[in-house]
Amino acid sequence: LMYGLMLAIAMALAACSGDDESGNQETMDHENGHMEHSSTGELPDGLEKALNPKYEEGSSVLMDADHMEGMQGAEATVAGAFDTIAYAISYTPENGGERVENHKWIIHEEIENAGEEAFQAGDKVTVDASHMEGMQGAEAIIESVEKTTVYMVDFTPASGNEEIKNHKWLVENELSAE
Repeated sequence: LMYGLMLAIAMALAACSGDDESGNQETMDHENGHMEHSSTGELPDGLEKALNPKYEEGSSVLMDADHMEGMQGAEATVAGAFDTIAYAISYTPENGGERVENHKWIIHEEIENAGEEAFQAGDKVTVDASHMEGMQGAEAIIESVEKTTVYMVDFTPASGNEEIKNHKWLVENELSAE
């Protein structure tokens, strides 16, 4: 199992392009900082591939989410599916930006010192993820908890910008088959 996971990570990393850090803003609150677009596809330690995801890696899906501009209704390709716990969080960015409310999503493996047990709504945690500027190391409040399959996707925003690779994360109910 460990060899297979390492092989999958190595293949994912080899298939990635460089980061695109142009600055579209989240649509939920246009003042809440810049989304880090493409990522390397590097996965947090301990994250396990979903054994039986609804949407297999490589399948085409439609997104029903507005985490960032141009996402709602856009076509995407599943780049990975993982079984974990997804959290919506509120936090004040480490770089001093305005407070971000109800950011979707970070996962259990992206929280510092996460044990086996799920966090609960209202818990204070420290974020170990950099989906947005100022997120890494920020203290956050858990707003909601969802044990689910999370998806990493590649897509071209409806606004027509260049393709975004390895966007993290969407939950199953934010996707539908084309």
